[in-house]
Amino acid sequence: MYNNIKRAFIGVGSNIRPERNITDALLRLSKHVDITGISSFYKTTPILRKGQEEYLNGVWQIGALMSPGELKFDVLRTIENELHRNRKSDKYASRTIDLDLLLFGNMVINKDGLIIPDPDIYNRSFIAFPLSELNPDLIMPDTKKPLIDIVNVLLMDNMIPDITFTERLRKMVNV
Repeated sequence: MYNNIKRAFIGVGSNIRPERNITDALLRLSKHVDITGISSFYKTTPILRKGQEEYLNGVWQIGALMSPGELKFDVLRTIENELHRNRKSDKYASRTIDLDLLLFGNMVINKDGLIIPDPDIYNRSFIAFPLSELNPDLIMPDTKKPLIDIVNVLLMDNMIPDITFTERLRKMVNV
């Protein structure tokens, strides 16, 4: 068990009953960690899959008193399993919930199936933009690159904010 609270960021996505599953995941996560921020959630077009339902994507900021491995494997994966996340070989398949540990304090980790910072921050707008909303002055711990420099080269194409859903999530956990 960690002695001090670490700030972490969780990437969140769903395209199977997304409002219900994201809400359920947030309630389940709030039993293990402090939810300290919720970015705007965006309706986004699926990557490399025509005919799939749109995704809802956003980022949650949390305070955690556990290791990054415990957070990812004991908490996030458990929530995904409880919400019937199917981890098929097709990483672009539709999903009930996707909870990715994006950042954990200033740690840089690449071992045992745990990669922090999540490399998708650098090339996925639906991760980088919400993350920058929560922490606009963030310096990436691995490259020392300001997050704003990453965001400035990405496009917000096919990202439509869902303000009503975002506000509902924020009210649920008082952030």
